[in-house]
Amino acid sequence: MLVTTTPSVEGSKIVKYIGLVTGETIIGANIFKDLFAGIRDIVGGRSGAYEQVLREGKNTAVSEMQQYAAALGANAIVGVDLDYETVGTGGSMLMVTASGTAVILEKL
Repeated sequence: MLVTTTPSVEGSKIVKYIGLVTGETIIGANIFKDLFAGIRDIVGGRSGAYEQVLREGKNTAVSEMQQYAAALGANAIVGVDLDYETVGTGGSMLMVTASGTAVILEKL
């Protein structure tokens, strides 16, 4: 399934707008990741552990959105937006939401 942040797809025509589809996930960061990220913040550099959590959250949310769109008969999702928020006590969890418009594309 094609997933794009753009409102249209070059070389294709949207023949039907099915509607809004979303996918959500909430991932907790564990104490070891927090510890190593804190050390990384002190000495500088990137936090690979948190980057992996972000990727995992994004992939899960987009996958759920695609499954929802496929169940509705769509073959593409346009206008996709990803949102990241921290939730829980002290922001201990990461919520990732993917949303877009499920459509049926016809190749031109």
